Amino acid sequence: MTDIVVLGSTNMDLVAYVEKAPQRGETVTGRQFRTIPGGKGANQAVAAAHAGATVSMIGAVGNDAFGSRLRSTLEHSGVNTDHLRTVEGPSGTAHIVVDDEGGNAIVVVPGANGTVDHLVPGDEGLIASADTLLLQLEIPLAAVVAGARAARAHGVRTLLTPAPAQPLPAELLAGTDLLVPNEHEAAALTGRTDPREAALALLDSVPEVVVTLGAAGSLYAARGTEPLTVPAPHVTAVDSTGAGDTFAGALAVALGEERPVPEALAWAAAAAALSVQRAGASASMPYRSEIDRQYAS
Repeated sequence: MTDIVVLGSTNMDLVAYVEKAPQRGETVTGRQFRTIPGGKGANQAVAAAHAGATVSMIGAVGNDAFGSRLRSTLEHSGVNTDHLRTVEGPSGTAHIVVDDEGGNAIVVVPGANGTVDHLVPGDEGLIASADTLLLQLEIPLAAVVAGARAARAHGVRTLLTPAPAQPLPAELLAGTDLLVPNEHEAAALTGRTDPREAALALLDSVPEVVVTLGAAGSLYAARGTEPLTVPAPHVTAVDSTGAGDTFAGALAVALGEERPVPEALAWAAAAAALSVQRAGASASMPYRSEIDRQYAS
């Protein structure tokens, strides 16, 4: 079993399902509304736990009903929450519109996540005990940099999902072993819309890159090797919310188990393919046995 620590966000996803997402100034009628525990950090923690890792979460929830439910969801998924702080005020929320093609548009309100701007006593020790640290950008950048710094100091592999897309400081890139942007984030970081060109440009800053390509799979690039494209299973998407986090969590597990990169990418793609066939983020994330079946099919 590989040991993973996630430093990141926890949000309650407030999800409206519609035939077609509204344009600016337009009102549409939805057919369903759900509250689903999410947040990129929590999503990756649940995905990794479901995929078979030992997982601990560093972050914060508010002292509201959402916070209690977010903590409970992580614990029921097997995630250790001893380092998940409870702070005064509201928990983070993500306001999501999902259309009939499975696409989504999201507005994130940080809430308690905004208080996670540094490591507190015990956090660095937890990171030092892990095989892999998973990072995203839904908490203040100062904490993300501090987490990467701690991981580098203790020889822990760091996997960073650079979302929401924003300029990344040199210290964070220097502390990142594997960068996992989607094609839009890769373009935002490099100014290059071709995923292969973007991946190669990112190798100036990090040793390995995986650009996720949605239904087209993923593109892997590493210094000194030719880029590799790994396809994804062909499935009909119901809701793509959390698919990238499912991929990242499963990939961290596969790499932590020292699987070859092509196999790790295909296994993670199988996990993501299962998640898009179900509604919600954390609620859609498959268990290891399901991923194995999809991978073998």
